[in-house]
Amino acid sequence: MPNDVGHEIADALAVVLRRSSRTHLYELLTSGLDGALDAVTYPVLSALARTGPCSAARLAEEIGLDRSGVTRRASRLEEGGLLRRVPDPDDGRATLLTLTDAGERVIRTTRERLAAHIEASLADWPADEARAFARGFHRFVTGSLLRPE
Repeated sequence: MPNDVGHEIADALAVVLRRSSRTHLYELLTSGLDGALDAVTYPVLSALARTGPCSAARLAEEIGLDRSGVTRRASRLEEGGLLRRVPDPDDGRATLLTLTDAGERVIRTTRERLAAHIEASLADWPADEARAFARGFHRFVTGSLLRPE
């Protein structure tokens, strides 16, 4: 059958991109952490760690929520001390969201948890296959249709 590899990868991506898969992963990563950080607020904090300081509108585009949804989640994270609002140096009327030191620490923790879960998932793979998968997956993601720009 033509496109066998494409179909197999498409089926796997469908599982990864499912909302329930993402929610499950976010719950694993945030379990037992700061009360403001949970499966609902995690995407905001994680995206902010990737983008650096940015507006709620830009963050909304980054994670696929509307601005008001980001603002509500950001308020919870701000109350929890994980992010703060700062004046936009380019527009005195606007504010930017930025991580606090506590926010940066919790992001490091979630990234370490994610790496540990991935390593555990690959524990029964031969080491060379796991490394090849990591390289191939990185190459696929950074050089494919998944990369907007």
